[in-house]
Amino acid sequence: MNYFNNKKVENAWSFYDWANSVYNLIITTAIFPIFYNAVTSGNKSVINGVEVDVVQFFGREFVNTEIYGYVFAFSFLVVVLMVPLLSGIAGYIGNKKLFMKFFCYLGAAACISLYWFDPKHLEWSMLSAFLASIGFWGSWVFYNSFLPEIADRSEHDRISAKGFSMGYIGSVLLLVAILVASQGFGMDIKIAFILVGIWWAGFAQYTYYHLPTVKNGNKVSSKILLNGYRELRKVWNELKEIASIKWYLFAYFVYNMGVQTVMLLAVTFAIKEINWPLNEAGEKESSGLIISVIIIQLIAIFGATFMSRLSKRIGNIKVLMLATMIWVVVTIIAYFIHQPVEFYILAGIVGFVMGGIQSMSRSTYSKMLPDTKDHASYFSFFDVMEKVGLIFGPFFFSFLEGFTGSMRNSVLMLMSFFIIGFVLLYVVLRQVRKEEKQSILAST
Repeated sequence: MNYFNNKKVENAWSFYDWANSVYNLIITTAIFPIFYNAVTSGNKSVINGVEVDVVQFFGREFVNTEIYGYVFAFSFLVVVLMVPLLSGIAGYIGNKKLFMKFFCYLGAAACISLYWFDPKHLEWSMLSAFLASIGFWGSWVFYNSFLPEIADRSEHDRISAKGFSMGYIGSVLLLVAILVASQGFGMDIKIAFILVGIWWAGFAQYTYYHLPTVKNGNKVSSKILLNGYRELRKVWNELKEIASIKWYLFAYFVYNMGVQTVMLLAVTFAIKEINWPLNEAGEKESSGLIISVIIIQLIAIFGATFMSRLSKRIGNIKVLMLATMIWVVVTIIAYFIHQPVEFYILAGIVGFVMGGIQSMSRSTYSKMLPDTKDHASYFSFFDVMEKVGLIFGPFFFSFLEGFTGSMRNSVLMLMSFFIIGFVLLYVVLRQVRKEEKQSILAST
């Protein structure tokens, strides 16, 4: 069977976004953050004159959302250390799909185990969130590395945007079903975590059925355990000689710290900093917040498609520069808003730029790569850059909240990420133009 430029294979690859995006929406963005904040609130303390909710974690006191950010930051550190090792093994034995499955099932099982989340045993409970994060991001590196192997570069923007769009649609459908079942029929909200795990692992089977499995007969031995790290060094030595890619990776590292931190902690920000109306129990009403999350997901579909088409007219780098400037505006607005209607407007802007910048970042790197058969190593390097940024973004965001007692100060830190990212993308643009001129001169 010919897997390259095969529509069925391309659709199956995109469909993994449908399968795993429910984790991003329901676990990291919508239901679990609201659930976590509700079950860990009540124990008050004062930091710099601000009353905050605190929890005990391994015998120390933290702001409840502070420890939330730390746990996810630590999960990214583990992914950074682990994925190169596994990528090296996968490249040697030639079966990336096996490792993609492992992380998928680890993440899905961890999501299901969140059903038994108990704030009285927070250390064990957050282990489930920790492992779910490792499962999601671990599978992501192997998933991304399939893209250059199934389609021409000219198709990468379209296929990547299609994947993100399918992810947004699928995750919104499950979220709406959960809301109807919980609010209309009294379903325990914790059942949502079980549904996420089943959805993720179940729909992934279509992807696994059609993606190619290529085995070269090599066996794992102690000599190849460090292959992944050697490959990362080799990839960096190759890429740093290409100025445009080198500066693009620096730019991506910086601005993506801001993007991913927003995705991870936006709902916790909204819960604490926006004046939502109170319900009969005197608690903040979360239905409006869920509506804003759905708005983000739906508009993101349009954003991913729009920026993909815009890139054909002005180029990928200019589109990414535009996106980072919109993110700067988003952080400025976020610092000043307090009312739900203001947050709804902000959610619309975030949705538009979030879908576009994620899709374009992945496809831009794919199109800039030199000719190679070792896509797993190059995408492993890309994902390591992303995860290193994810360690620092949530960590410093959470640290500033714990130090100042307010998330608004952390928002200003995110703005600096996007400004620096814009400047670095401008450097990339100049390097691309320079390399194009050199190529034209060399061919004449």
